[in-house]
Amino acid sequence: MFVDRVELICRGGDGGNGCLSFRREAKVPRGGPDGGDGGDGGSVILCASENVTNLAHLFGHKHWTATPGINGGGSMESGRGGEDLLIEVPVGTLVYDAGHDNLLRDLKEHGEKLVIAKGGRGGRGNWHFKSATNRAPREFEHGAPGEQRHIRLDLKLIADVGLVGKPNAGKSTLLSRLSRATPEIAPYPFTTKYPNLGVVYVGYERQYLLADIPGLIEGAHQGIGLGHEFLRHVERTRVFVHLIEPAPMDETDPVENYRAIRDELRLYDAELTERPELIVVTKCELPEAAGIVEALKKETGRPVMTISAVTGKGLPELNQAIIRLLDGKANDDWKPPVRRSGN
Repeated sequence: MFVDRVELICRGGDGGNGCLSFRREAKVPRGGPDGGDGGDGGSVILCASENVTNLAHLFGHKHWTATPGINGGGSMESGRGGEDLLIEVPVGTLVYDAGHDNLLRDLKEHGEKLVIAKGGRGGRGNWHFKSATNRAPREFEHGAPGEQRHIRLDLKLIADVGLVGKPNAGKSTLLSRLSRATPEIAPYPFTTKYPNLGVVYVGYERQYLLADIPGLIEGAHQGIGLGHEFLRHVERTRVFVHLIEPAPMDETDPVENYRAIRDELRLYDAELTERPELIVVTKCELPEAAGIVEALKKETGRPVMTISAVTGKGLPELNQAIIRLLDGKANDDWKPPVRRSGN
C-alpha cells in the first residue's frame, strides 16, 4: 500500500509533579523540605529517513503520545524524564499545521528532525519554596501538560529521474527493467495507481533514483482524475524521461499525446517544462515507431531516443543519457521545446 497523505494528532508527555516532602531521620528533628522535582515529559519528534518510502506505516494510527515524566520523590529525588517518541517519515515530507494549513517544515534531508509536540515541564518540589520566613513550605508545582498539535503530512517524492507519459506508455515496464522494483504491470490503462520508486545501478559506483509517475490525462492540472495527486510527485524530479507509445490502444496521435503531457506540466507549474527532458519512443519493435520518431523530431527539433523494454534494445544508451543529464554534461545541448502557436 502506498500512502502519501495522513493526518496525525500528536501530544507531548505531561510533566511529572513536584514532591511535597520533609526530611525525617533520627536525631534530625527539623530536617526541612526535601521534595524532588518531577521529570519533563517526552516530546513527539518527526525524523526524515531514507529507510521508509511512504506514509503507509502511519495509516490508521492517528494519535501519537509521548511518555509522561515521573513524579518527584522525597530525599531530593527527581523524577525520570519521559522518553521522546520518534516518528520516521520519508525524505520529502511536508509538515502542515492542519488547523491553520500553514507549512511548518519541509523535511528534505536524511536525519532532519522536527519537534512537533514538546513535552510538558516537570513541576518543582517543595524545597524550591523554602526561605528564611518559610522554613516548612507546603507548596509544590504540578507538571505542565504536554503540547498537542494536529498536523498533516504530505509526501512529495524526491527522485533524480521521473518517468512521465500517457497511461500504458510502458513506464512501469521500463522501471522494472532498469531497477529491481516490481510494479504492477497489465495491458490496460491506469495499471499504476500510485508512484513507484526504484534504484538504478550503473556500473559499480553510480546509481540514481527512478520514479514511475502514474499516467497523466488531459485536465490533470485541474485535478481531473487523480491529477493533483500525481503531479505533485514530479515537482522535485531533476530530469524527465518522457515516454511516448507509438501505437496507443485508444488510437490517439502519439505526437498530440506528447503535446498534451507537456501542456499539463506547464499548466500545473511552468517551471517543470524548463527541466531537462529525454524524449523516448517505447516499443520500438513496432512498425509504427520509425514514423513517430521522425514526427517527434520535427515537432521538437530535438533528438528522440528509441527503446524496447521487452528486448532491452536502447536501454544502455538511455542509462548513459540519463547519467549525462544528472551530471550536467548535456545541459548545453538541451533546450526547451519550441512552443507552437495554438498548442
